[in-house]
Amino acid sequence: MIIAVSGTPGTGKTTLAKKIAKALNYRYLNAGRLIVNKRISEGYDKKRRCYIVDVKKLNRILIGEIRKYPNIIIDSHLSHYLPKRYVDLCIITKCSLKTLEGRLKKKRYSKSKIRENLDCEIFDVCLNEAKEVGHKVIVVDTSKGVRINELVKRIK
Repeated sequence: MIIAVSGTPGTGKTTLAKKIAKALNYRYLNAGRLIVNKRISEGYDKKRRCYIVDVKKLNRILIGEIRKYPNIIIDSHLSHYLPKRYVDLCIITKCSLKTLEGRLKKKRYSKSKIRENLDCEIFDVCLNEAKEVGHKVIVVDTSKGVRINELVKRIK
């Protein structure tokens, strides 16, 4: 089973993806590390302090990983862009705006980047894009923690 874990930065994707991977004994793949290591960015945005990702290149690399490993959890705020035929389930993480703002401040995001990510959360950007691709979606609110055993039962 291939599971994509996506959501606005700061909503708990990585924590959740690692816990699910451990509970299911799946391979965990942090796509963010691929972006830096595989040089699939189109440059660096100094204002936002992040890489500009070529999503097509990222998808090609992720599909290669999917072909190697039958059970994998892909962690990235871009993983929902993978074509539907490669993903069995897409988990979208969400959290309260207050929680998200606190997490992003802790990560030392700029005020403009915090505002941009809060807007993405308000408008359900990742959720809507995942639905547009046609993914089977589960939404998980991480504001107050997640009962991983209950989530794993839903996944199975």
